[in-house]
Amino acid sequence: MAANSNLDLLQEMQAVANAVDSQFDLLLAVPEDPRAVLFKAMRHAAIGGGKRLRPLLVIATSRLFNVDQVSAIKAATAVEALHVYSLVHDDLPCMDDDDLRRGKPTAHVAFGEAEAVLAGDALHALAFDLLSDESTHPDPFVRTEMVSCLAQAAGPSGMAGGQMMDLVAENETFDLQTVTRLQQLKTGALIAACVEIGAILGKVPSEGRTGLRGYAHDLGLAFQIADDILDVEGDEERAGKALHKDEEAGKQTFLSLMGLERAREQAKMLVEQAQSHLSSYGDEADMLREIAAFTVERDR
Repeated sequence: MAANSNLDLLQEMQAVANAVDSQFDLLLAVPEDPRAVLFKAMRHAAIGGGKRLRPLLVIATSRLFNVDQVSAIKAATAVEALHVYSLVHDDLPCMDDDDLRRGKPTAHVAFGEAEAVLAGDALHALAFDLLSDESTHPDPFVRTEMVSCLAQAAGPSGMAGGQMMDLVAENETFDLQTVTRLQQLKTGALIAACVEIGAILGKVPSEGRTGLRGYAHDLGLAFQIADDILDVEGDEERAGKALHKDEEAGKQTFLSLMGLERAREQAKMLVEQAQSHLSSYGDEADMLREIAAFTVERDR
């Protein structure tokens, strides 16, 4: 299942995390005016911690097409800004009501509920501000397509729709098909957008992205199955967040519907399928192959 390469994925992940943190540090300099608490809340949520898997996917895909790495980092930071917004809002008392995220107090615990709502709103806006900025890519058609791609991944046919299904799941019993659809929207849509944006940066036409879309689809499902397994078997200290919440809420998950061993086998099969979608690429796709393997081998 693991790709055969000399690539040090953890080192690559750390390099991307450092680059994204540097971008956020520049973008979110705290002003000396009454907005300061907003910027502090945004920095608290965005800087430090997390796997940075989504920006890593943007970078890894962009490398297939020799994209300028400054452009790739800016686009990757935009995607991470959107991801962090979703975490800030998901953690709110009116949603999942979590007190811990990435090993530190959630934004509403640290700064207040209204401040967290505004921090999430501002991070959402920052994502599109970055993607539409000429410094991210000189081609306006590339910028427009990236904005459209991320907007679709964030909206009712993406994360917001998936989150709504997740809320409904607290009071309804979902079958495997419905749970799969939920996760394709809530988690998979943004993962797919990361790969798509990397290809858009490389000016790959839509019809040339079929293999990458297949990779992203299978990766997204494998990632969520692994998350469900970690929610039951993982260590809260290493995860940096509360575990067992779906089980306590009585929600149906891949694990509850398939059982542990079948879920493990399904995740492994999805990783192998994801890697097979990259068969037309050579060593330049090794990072994407390694990311797929890491998805089910991680401990957080």
